[in-house]
Amino acid sequence: MSDELQRITAIDDPYLLLREVTKRLADAQQEVTELARLRRRVVQDLHAQGLSYAQIAEKAGLSRGRIHQIRHTGPAPEGAFLGMGAVTVVTPLRWDAEKKRPVVAMADMNSGKRLEELAKSYGLAVSSGHVLVSGEVDLNRDGLIVVCGPGMSEAMKDLYAQDPILGWEHPEGEPWALVDRRTGARYNAGADIEPRRPHDVGYLGRLPRPDGNGSVLAIAGIHTAGSLGVVHLLTSDLNTLWGQVGERHFSTLVSVEYDPETDEPQSVELLCPLYLHEEEATA
Repeated sequence: MSDELQRITAIDDPYLLLREVTKRLADAQQEVTELARLRRRVVQDLHAQGLSYAQIAEKAGLSRGRIHQIRHTGPAPEGAFLGMGAVTVVTPLRWDAEKKRPVVAMADMNSGKRLEELAKSYGLAVSSGHVLVSGEVDLNRDGLIVVCGPGMSEAMKDLYAQDPILGWEHPEGEPWALVDRRTGARYNAGADIEPRRPHDVGYLGRLPRPDGNGSVLAIAGIHTAGSLGVVHLLTSDLNTLWGQVGERHFSTLVSVEYDPETDEPQSVELLCPLYLHEEEATA
């Protein structure tokens, strides 16, 4: 019996005992999920290196059938792109002058819900939160996925400023733009330049938390359609993204053609490579 289990079973207060058991079960389930994900990842990696399931089984002391089962069941390794165990999806609140209260834009709400559904499909526990109208948000939390640009939050502006390659620019009197410092390319949303067209640019990156004890997965569009486009890319091609960047810090830009009536993405593609920040630091 583990020390934690002994501690819980020694609790006399039945209500405290019920709370502690419930919490411990939730934590244990998350741990089981992540261990199963890691096990499947190891088998897939070994198989990709050229080992047969029989060879893996022999070296691991397991049956070939068990190895084959591990390879094809359980949570997929690419779910770790979003987080480990549990994630919190954060979207921005905006002030509605007519309703006189904070609201979430429909496109941001859709982005948040789709991210939650994606995370749940990979066996992750999911909760939600908001960037306040003031721009305040605690970024020093595990498993954060934040859908918010730099114009709505000073905290997010500072987070994006850590990106060594891609940056946000907002010259006085001009619209927001995203800039690739490596190539010098500058990208505007189609709604902000002539001739106007239903096109947006989205940012996707994993950036260091302010306290240095983890990372934040950051998503934003110049407009809300760009965020929806990034989410569409994640839901349709997460395995490829995971294969290229894993859990490392990175960033990229996404071109999004969308339906002007609904903001729904119609065509999504990368505008630049998936830049690995560690490579930039050592260049």
